[in-house]
Amino acid sequence: MAATTSSPQRSRRSSGLRRAWQTFALVFDSPVGMFGLSIVCLWLLAGFTSLFWTPHDPNESAFTQNLPAAWIEGGSSENLLGTDNLGRDLLSRLMAGTQVILLKTRVPLPEDDVTQDATDVSRVGLFLKSIFPDRSELNIPGGVAIWGVVGSLVLGSSLGLLAGYKGGWTDQITMQLLDALIAFPRIVLYIVVIGALGQGDLVMVLAITITGAPGIARLARSLALDIKTRDYIRAAETRGESTAYIMYREILPNATGPLLVDAMLRVGYAIFTIGTLGFLGLGLQPPEPDWGSMVNDARRFIFSSANAVIWPALAISTLVIGLNLFADGLREELTRYQK
Repeated sequence: MAATTSSPQRSRRSSGLRRAWQTFALVFDSPVGMFGLSIVCLWLLAGFTSLFWTPHDPNESAFTQNLPAAWIEGGSSENLLGTDNLGRDLLSRLMAGTQVILLKTRVPLPEDDVTQDATDVSRVGLFLKSIFPDRSELNIPGGVAIWGVVGSLVLGSSLGLLAGYKGGWTDQITMQLLDALIAFPRIVLYIVVIGALGQGDLVMVLAITITGAPGIARLARSLALDIKTRDYIRAAETRGESTAYIMYREILPNATGPLLVDAMLRVGYAIFTIGTLGFLGLGLQPPEPDWGSMVNDARRFIFSSANAVIWPALAISTLVIGLNLFADGLREELTRYQK
């Protein structure tokens, strides 16, 4: 009996993964989407490479690495993109900065025998410390921008599907609360969250989740309002399926395409947000460099060391443009496919 019941579950899971891959694969038919995807893959490659190798230590200046005096004074072929005002290699710092944006999220763990209060790490850190007692930090696969968008996608989709499918007071109350969040400028919400909880990767993920969820909820609600009128929804209701089953098994798979396109765009917005907050001094914490913080640190020396401002700014813009082009190509092909 167990094998009989688990087989349909595996088939539904594989069907969902297959549908998601088919949606993603549509971008291969779009030149614009493929160009954007190539830019994103280039930065992903740089980030993966930096996990194992960088040309120089990203956080050490040329003066402390005992590098040649000619390189320190005027640069040489050893430094492809130049150095910042402290003599740190820009290429290495750009490569390392990709890690915390796209590849890993750092969870600080508390020290042993420390009394925890409201200013210390979160309960998540305390729980993880009990599992990893000998470590001061835990790296979770997936960057801050990725987890922030995933969090907003999960929260926003759940609220939007619930509001759209149930309607009535559920729809009214849910959307009024989300509209109240949208009414606040995003930068204000970011500052409020960071000011209340402090700086850190998990706080940044939470800030992106809270600010991104209302927009995704509105999209999911509009899709649910259309899909819930279909015959297969009526059939599921006739069978007596639960609300959660209809939301996540019937409506959500048929709303995957638009939600996926919106998520790709929001990853770009999240990266731009991380850069903006880093420029304001509210971004990610060292030791890995933050592209926005790199621009902020170097702006005072822009006339003597312009490369230190130009390259991180180009890194932010190219990655965001690449994600936008990828999302535009995917949306174009998805629209053509649906027609």
